[in-house]
Amino acid sequence: MSEEGHENLRTTEVDLGGLVSVLATHLYSTPLVALRELVQNAHDSHTRRRLEDPAGAHRAVIRVSGDPVRRTVAIEDTGAGLTEPEIHAYLATVGTGYTRLLRDLTGNEDLIGAFGLGFLSAFSVADEVTVTTTSHRAPELGHRYRSRGGEQYSVDPVAPRPRPGTVVELALKPEHAHLADEEVLRDVLARYCVLLGVPVHVGDDEHPVNAVPVPWREDLPAGEQHAARMAFATAFGRRFEPLTAFPVEPTERTDAAGLLWVQDGGTYGSSDNRDLAVYLRGMLLAEDARDLLPSWAGFIGGVVESNRLTPTASREDLQRDEHYRALQQTLADAIVNGLYETARLHPAAWRRILARHGQELLGAALCDDRLFTLLADDVPVPTSQGDLTAGALRAAGGGAVHVALGSGGGFEEMLYRAMRVPIARGDRYAVLPFLRRYAQLRDCRIVELGSESGNRELFRDPQTPLPPEEAGWLAAALADEGEQLVPARFDPPGLPLVLVPDREAELKARIEDDQADARIPSAALRLARAFTARTDGSVRARLYLNTDAPAVRDLLRAYRAGHTGAATAAGLLRSVKVIMAAAASDARAGDDLTAALAGIGTAVAALTAPADGMSVDVGTLFPQDDGGEDER
Repeated sequence: MSEEGHENLRTTEVDLGGLVSVLATHLYSTPLVALRELVQNAHDSHTRRRLEDPAGAHRAVIRVSGDPVRRTVAIEDTGAGLTEPEIHAYLATVGTGYTRLLRDLTGNEDLIGAFGLGFLSAFSVADEVTVTTTSHRAPELGHRYRSRGGEQYSVDPVAPRPRPGTVVELALKPEHAHLADEEVLRDVLARYCVLLGVPVHVGDDEHPVNAVPVPWREDLPAGEQHAARMAFATAFGRRFEPLTAFPVEPTERTDAAGLLWVQDGGTYGSSDNRDLAVYLRGMLLAEDARDLLPSWAGFIGGVVESNRLTPTASREDLQRDEHYRALQQTLADAIVNGLYETARLHPAAWRRILARHGQELLGAALCDDRLFTLLADDVPVPTSQGDLTAGALRAAGGGAVHVALGSGGGFEEMLYRAMRVPIARGDRYAVLPFLRRYAQLRDCRIVELGSESGNRELFRDPQTPLPPEEAGWLAAALADEGEQLVPARFDPPGLPLVLVPDREAELKARIEDDQADARIPSAALRLARAFTARTDGSVRARLYLNTDAPAVRDLLRAYRAGHTGAATAAGLLRSVKVIMAAAASDARAGDDLTAALAGIGTAVAALTAPADGMSVDVGTLFPQDDGGEDER
C-alpha cells in the first residue's frame, strides 16, 4: 500500500455497549452456558496456581451455591485469584484472556479458556455481577469488581479472603431465577463437569457432582472394563438405557478417547436418536454433536473428549477441520468394532440389539461393508411369517429369497403363502436393497414379487401354447378393459386364475395424477417418470390363467365341444376373479363386487335349470378326464 494510502487509514469505531450486548446475550444458545463458562474459569484458575506455585500446597475445590430468596448464584474457587492490574487487564478487557497467554507460554493442555469471552456470559443471566478475589501472589490484599451490564465497572479494595481464590456472584435476572435452585445446579453441572479434574460441589454437598468414575481414564483389569463402561453409560445416558458399551480409543490421527453405547430406544429407518457429547479439556463443549456420528447410527449415544478439536467462539460447536474429520472416521470404526465385539463376547446383549434395532441395522449394513459382513446372517428381516434372518428366508424359499415389492401383498404373495414360502416385506425400510446385496454375497436367487422377472418365476409357461382362437375367446370371456390374459402354470393347481396388477402402470397413474406435481418433489417426479416411460400404462393388470387347473381344462374341453354351458362357466370364473381381486384390494369393491355376486347367482341358476323338463347334473356338464391324451 502507498504512503498516501497509509495517510487515509482510520481506526474502526466500536460501540462497546452494543458489542457487550451481542457477546453476552447472543453469542450463546442457552443461558446455562454462563454456568459452564464461570466454572471453567474457576478450573483454569486452579491450573494457573499449580503452574505458578508448583511447590505450594492448596486444595483445589470449586463450589457453586444458589440462594433462591436473594436470587443469586455464587461460583467460588481456591485458585490463583486476581490482582487489581489483572482485573483491569483480563477480567474487564473483552477478548483478552490470561489463560490463552499462559497456555501459549507453558504448553499446558489442562487450561480450557481460549478467547477471553467467557466471563461476558455472566451478563446473559445476571443484572449485576460481583467478583471478590484475592491473589495468591498478594494474599494480604482483596479486591471487588462490580458491574451492571458489563459496559462499565468499578474495582474497590476489600478485606482479603481467608485464603486466595475468587467468588463470582450473579444477581440473576427475573427470567433466570430458576438457576438459583440447587437441584437445577446439580443437574446442569453434573453433565457439564463430569470429566473435569477439579471436584465441583453444589451448596454444602460433601460429594462432588463429578465423582463418577471415568472408565477410559482408569487402568482396569480386563474383566472389570465392561461393567465400568456400562455403569458410566447408565449414569450419563439420560434418555435411554444402554444395551452395551464399547470404547473410543486414540489413533494416529486423533487423540480422542471416550465411550459409545447402543441405546435401548426404538428406532426405525429415518428416526435419529444419535446422542453424542464432546468435551474439550474436561469441560462440555458440544451437547449435541450428532454429526460426528455416522448418519446410519441413529441408535448410538456416547461421550468423547479431545484436546485437538477447535471450538467456535461460543464454545458450543466445533470447527469442521481435519481433526473433526479424523474423529468422525474414528467413531465410525469404533461403532463397527464395538458391534463385532458385542456379537463375539456378549451374545445376550447382541440378541437384544438385533431385536431392538433390526430395522435400522438393515440400513446401517448398506452403508458400511464391514457392518454388512457382520450383520448379513444375523439381522432380522420382516416377512409374512414374522421376523426371519436372510439365511432362514433363503432356506425356506428353496435356495431363493422371495420379497414383495408392494405393500399390499397381492395374489403373488398369496400363492407363495399357500406353498408355505415366507415373503420379505420389500416396502419396509432398507429390506429390498439389503436382500439384493445379500443375494449377491451368498450367490443365491432373489425373486421380487410384482416385477416381471419375479412373475416369470411364479407363473411358468404352459406345456402347450393355447391356439390363438381359444386364447382370444378366453380373453373376451374373462378379462376386463386394461387386463391382459396370460396363459400360465402355477401352484396350487386348484386355483384357476390370478389377477396381478402391473406395478409400473400403477406408479405411472399415480405420478401422472393432476396433483402429483404438488405432492412429489420435482427431482423425484422426474426420476419416477423416467422409470415409467417404458410402459404406456394401457395394461393395468395381467390375468394369469392356470392351464393346469382342472376347472380351466374342463372349460376348454367344453368350449372345443361347443357345449352350451361354456359361456356360463366362463362367466362364473370371471365373477370369481372379481371377488378375489376385491378381497386383495378394496379398490375394486363396490359396483364390480355387486355385479360379480349377481353373476354367480345367474350362472348357478343357468347351470341348474331343467333341460326338457329334466334336472341337469352340474357334474355332467363337463365330462371328467378319462386319463386319455390331453386335447390341448
